[in-house]
Parts: sequence; C-alpha cells; structure tokens
Amino acid sequence: MTEERLRSSRRSFLRGQFLSPAAQQEKNALAEKERNRKLAEAPAQYMEYSRKAMASDFVIFTNAGEYENAFDAAVDALDEVSRLEKILSYFIPESEVSCLNEDGPYYPVTLSSEVYQLLRFCRELFEATDGAFDVTTAPLSEVWGFMRRQGRLPTEEERLEAMAKVGTDFIIFDDAETSVQLGREGMKVAFGSIGKGYALDCAAQILELRGLDNYLFHGGLSSLIAHGARRGREDWLVGLHHPLKPTERLMEIPLKDRALGTSGSATQFFWANGHRYGHVLDPRTGFPGMDVLSATVLAPTATEADALATAFYVMGPEQAKAFCEKRPDLGAIFVLPDSGANVKIVQFGNI
Repeated sequence: MTEERLRSSRRSFLRGQFLSPAAQQEKNALAEKERNRKLAEAPAQYMEYSRKAMASDFVIFTNAGEYENAFDAAVDALDEVSRLEKILSYFIPESEVSCLNEDGPYYPVTLSSEVYQLLRFCRELFEATDGAFDVTTAPLSEVWGFMRRQGRLPTEEERLEAMAKVGTDFIIFDDAETSVQLGREGMKVAFGSIGKGYALDCAAQILELRGLDNYLFHGGLSSLIAHGARRGREDWLVGLHHPLKPTERLMEIPLKDRALGTSGSATQFFWANGHRYGHVLDPRTGFPGMDVLSATVLAPTATEADALATAFYVMGPEQAKAFCEKRPDLGAIFVLPDSGANVKIVQFGNI
C-alpha cells in the first residue's frame, strides 16, 4: 500500500468511516447529544413569526428546532388574530362592532356567539371594577381627540355630553337571541382595552392544539401570554419598560403559563397648560388618569390581564390592591411618578 493510501486510510478511520455499525450509531448519538447541549446553552436561539394586526405587531416566539410544525401552527394562530380583527375592530366599517355601533342605539342587534360572550364578560368586569373598566368610552376618546390621535382639551360641555353616552350598565342583553341594544343614543362599543388580550387567548389555543407547549406570544408588547419555557430556562423572561423611556427596562418578570397586560400613556398623550394628558380615560370622571404612569397586571388569561391593566390604571394602587386581595391569582405592578424625573415601582399580589 502506498504512503498516500496509508494516509488516506488513516484519515478515513479517524473520521469514523471504518467504524462498525454499532460504533457508528454510538458516535452519531454522542454527536447529537453534543449538538443538543450546545443548542441548550444558546438562549438566543428561537424562531420568530409576526404579523401586523389591531394596530400592533403580533409576534410568536418558539424555541428553534423544537417543533417541525411551528411555522404552520404560527400562521394558523396569526390568521386567527386577523379574523378577530375583522369582527372586533372599531375602525373597520363592516365589522360586527361597527354594525352594533351604527344600529344598536335604535334596536337590538344580533351578534355572533363569541362577540356576544365577550361583551357579556366586559359587563362582568365593569361591575367587578365598579365601572373602572368600560368598553363604551369611545365618545370620550372622540372628544379628547384620541380616536384621531390628535389630542385636544374638550370643553366642559363636550365632556359632559360624551359622559351621557358612556356606561356598560346601559347595554341591554338578550341571551336567548344573543342580541344587544345600546341603551343610550350615541353609545358606542370599542374593544381596544381588551381585544388584543382576547385575540391572544384565542390564537394561543390554536398553538396548543397544534402541540406547541413552549411559546411566548405578544400583541404590541403591551399584551402577552407565555406558555412553557424558553430553552435553557424554566420560564420566559419579559421586560417591564420605563413608561416614559421605552428603550429602558425597569425590571424583568419571569412568566410561565400566565399572561401579562400593561396599560399606560407612553405613546398617546399631549401637553396642554403645563399638564400631560394620556389616552387612558377614567369612564367615571371623563378625564384621563393622571396619577399613574403605567399599570401592569399578571393574570391567568391575556383577556383579563389586558382589561384589568386598563382598570387598574384608572383605579390607582390602593383600589387595585384591594381588588387583588380578593383574587390571589392576580399580581400588579405600578410605575408611579416620583420626585423630579424619577419613578417609583409598587407591586403586590402574585408576581
């Protein structure tokens, strides 16, 4: 055998080409184990699927390579978000909500079961929060200019006129017909304070039906749901951002099989007469909430986390704490203004 052939045979032996089938199988298994170990030690390795909907970016994160059907499952879940936007949107003329707003003040409007039940749940939250959560505040948002993203100070007459059109307790429900009538002329329903959370819950069900146990799913960063864990961790780690400095993180929150919602005025506000007015309106007064920078709620579902974050924002820490004391499955984090440009973090409940 020539020297060159000897060198070639030695290289082949070292590469495992002359190993027995059993030895080769063992070698492959060890190599696979080593690849998995390296993958587990690379926490940044994940897959991301996104779509624009409900004026937000809905994004799904899964562990890279964990599910063969991750892409198809993510597309189906995002399709569900798009479907819900078409029926829940205040701004789409042919949506169920738009039809209800147009005809509801004059006669009962029959709704699909899912929209009817969501509105029923909104009524329950309205009562539980003593009116702090209210899906009929659209007339107030209009006179304050937030529906057009052009904030303005309304006159006292405008505010009182809008207040006369607000109140979920004036909605008339007919369970037998799944129909709804808006009990005051000019009343309108908008699901902006709960719609993204509801869409996340519905879409997350699709992911789980497709066998995805580990994922993080958010709608515009303010609403998210986490299931299982990110590779290399026992949960998912999400950041709570400074409400006035969006690129700055105030703290990190571990999340597993739970949802989180944040309400604040970081993106929609205006200044007038030396005061900062945000878009989160207190339906009980007709004015924007002024004493809270952001309110974050941890809850079993994204629907509830989204809605209660809005309610807690206008309720303030003391009322929210009393609410959480009756609900041990909830947690709340408030970012409050402090001296100068500083902020203060207050948290309670199940964080």
